Amino acid sequence: MFDLGLQELIVIFVVALLVFGPKKLPDLSKALGRGIRELRTALHGMKESMDEASDETRRVGKDLSKEISEAIYSAALHEE
Repeated sequence: MFDLGLQELIVIFVVALLVFGPKKLPDLSKALGRGIRELRTALHGMKESMDEASDETRRVGKDLSKEISEAIYSAALHEE
C-alpha cells in the first residue's frame, strides 16, 4: 500500500519509541491497528455499495434500451 521497506519501518519505530516511550507504544500500536481495521472495513463497505449501484445502473440501462427498441419496433409495425 505505502511501499515501505525495512529501513523505513525501523526509522518509524525508533521515532515512535522516542516520542511516545516504551510504555505507551503497545497501546498506541493496538489503537493504530484498530483504526486501520475500521478503515479497511469502511472502504470495503463503500466498494460493495458502489458495485451494487453500478450493477443497478447497468440493469436499468439495459431495461430502458430494451423498452426503447420494443417501442421503435412497435411504431414501425404500426406505420406499415
